[in-house]
Order: sequence, then C-alpha cells, then structure tokens
Amino acid sequence: MRELIVNTFLTLDGVMQAPGGPGEDPSGGFDHEGWMVGYWDDQLSRAKGETMSDPYELVLGRKTYEIFAAHWPHAGEDDPAAQALNNARKYVASTTLDRVEWQNSALLEGDVAEVVASLKQEEGPEIQVHGSSQLIQTLLEHDLVDEFRLMIFPVVLGSGKRLFGQGAAPGGLELVDSSTSATGVLMTTYRRAGDVQVGSFAAEQPTDAEVERRASLSDG
Repeated sequence: MRELIVNTFLTLDGVMQAPGGPGEDPSGGFDHEGWMVGYWDDQLSRAKGETMSDPYELVLGRKTYEIFAAHWPHAGEDDPAAQALNNARKYVASTTLDRVEWQNSALLEGDVAEVVASLKQEEGPEIQVHGSSQLIQTLLEHDLVDEFRLMIFPVVLGSGKRLFGQGAAPGGLELVDSSTSATGVLMTTYRRAGDVQVGSFAAEQPTDAEVERRASLSDG
C-alpha cells in the first residue's frame, strides 16, 4: 500500500488559500493573495525541491490543477520541478471539467474518497496532494492522509480556507522532521500516530475503598 502525502504552505493560523500571488484564489473575498512571497528564499526552494525529487503521482483539485496546468508546461525543460510535475501521473478531482489536457492527466471518475483509497492500494510511487483545499477536506474526512509536509509561515490572516476544516477525522500526529528557514518559516513533516490521547491534570479522586482505608487508619 502506498502513502498519500499532503504538501502545503500554511499560515500560523492554518490558512492555506492563495499563497502564491494575485488571482490565484480570491474566492470568499480573500484579499491576502501572495502572503508567502515575502518569506521565500533559496533555502525554501531547496527544501521544496527535495520533497519533489523522488518519483510521485499527484491528486489535485480543479482549481490547483488549472493553476499548475497554466504554468508548469511552459516553465522550461531546464527546470527540474517542471520536469517532475509534467512527467508525473496526475489525477484530477472535478465536477465541472469534462477533459484535462496537461500531459499524463486524467479525471477521477466516481466517488473521490473511494477512488483515492483504491489508488493507494495500487503499486507505484507515493501520491502527493498540493494545494487543493477542498479536495483535502474530503481526504481528511475519510482518514486517507498518511503524512503532512507543511511549510508554516510566520503570518496570521484571520480568514481564508484552512487546512483542517470541520469534518477532519480526529487523530494524533508525530513530528518526524523539522527545521527553520532564515525568514522564520517552519519546515515540518508530521505522520499519523494513532488516536488522540486524552487525560486530565486534575487531582485524581480517591476511590471509595481508598476513602474507607484512610478513614480506618485515622480511627486507629
């Protein structure tokens, strides 16, 4: 069984909408498009390249697919990221597109969660999800994400599409890798780690038997 990896840029308050620039996704009146650009540097470029250096396939939502398809086929053959993205097998979740023309792309047909679960059962490289906030909500709801590779930027926006929305399956996460860029961006990798562990810091109440034991000691 292969794994599904979510790769995304994130603000400190969990917003992932339109990090790259104006026109990317102004839906909902979002007016902070391009919020990550001022923090980007060579260190982040190298880190991002490393996450995309090994073979992978992609599952993308419609909006992210259209943004990628408009840029990466024209990025130039000397760009390793472009080569990797153009050559990768791409599955597109959309209820409005009737065809996809970017090379090695195909529309997902049927229930998205069921199809992605089936893809994970197939032989092949890891499956990555970039952007695609609406698609991610479906994947989270059905507990299909194995790992999160998050670049967390030191900015708070207060509104916008968030990585973890209502309906995400509860679960614990384990931090398996982290580093910090010169611009203060946290580069983290989290993996699933079982159920949420709950407890209490309140003083433990004695059992009835313990109360009786203490009372008998006092009487003695």
